[in-house]
Amino acid sequence: MTDARRSGCPINLSLEVLGDKWSLLIIRDMMFGNRRHFRELLTKSEEGISSNILADRLKTLLDEGIITREDDPTHKQKGIYSLTEQGIELLPVLAQMAAWGYKYLPVSEELGIRARLLSEGGPKMWAEFMDELRESHLGVKRRRRTGPSVGERLQAAYERVVARGKATAVK
Repeated sequence: MTDARRSGCPINLSLEVLGDKWSLLIIRDMMFGNRRHFRELLTKSEEGISSNILADRLKTLLDEGIITREDDPTHKQKGIYSLTEQGIELLPVLAQMAAWGYKYLPVSEELGIRARLLSEGGPKMWAEFMDELRESHLGVKRRRRTGPSVGERLQAAYERVVARGKATAVK
């Protein structure tokens, strides 16, 4: 154990890596928003992270082995960020946090729909979504399933709620 760590407690150690207010949101955006480039992570998040904080958190997540960065073959100055297995295995943590927030906090319908569906789908849905993330982030082939993927179902539910909200606002 190095002196830099406060203790060997697994919760403490996890919080030392992920306990700031941005890291889990970056991972969320990579998982649920398929945001893989710096610019996407910077500009497409509701919370409005600053570029210097984003760069710092990405470096920490890289150093801790939660994400990787590869050069983007379409643009020499861009990188593509991917979740590692360590990062993908945070999905149940995010799903449980989202379920707790959905239950106890005043979440908006559009931003809470994924939490509700993941909570209802439980570990079976989480495992299926993690397999999808392994395919898109790690290149691990998975057995093809019929019908839309978990990611597609979550996105479609979100879009339905947003569309319903726009229709209601017009009336």
